[in-house]
Amino acid sequence: MSSFGFILQSAAAQNPLLQYLPLLAIVVIFYFLVFMPMQRQKKQQAQMLAELQSGSEVITTGGIVGTIVSISGDTMILRIKPDNVKLQVARSAVSGVVNQEKSSEDKK
Repeated sequence: MSSFGFILQSAAAQNPLLQYLPLLAIVVIFYFLVFMPMQRQKKQQAQMLAELQSGSEVITTGGIVGTIVSISGDTMILRIKPDNVKLQVARSAVSGVVNQEKSSEDKK
């Protein structure tokens, strides 16, 4: 019986850093599964916004599809079909380029 008590006491005297090892592993896994993809997506979005130019067809976060007429700083003017209505929107409101393949074919 006394040997059993000795085993319990020695098990409780482990290194305190080993107790935090599972928590540390969870944080590392969470970083690789959540934060790294978010950073990658943020970089891709910033690159897409930096490469916008006149004539590109884009879609805004509000769902408006239009063609860029001009860009000045952080704002741009979009021409919306079919009535050729022009809207001034923020550059950050663009969520994506619609016809990326078509515009690259037109340049060739």
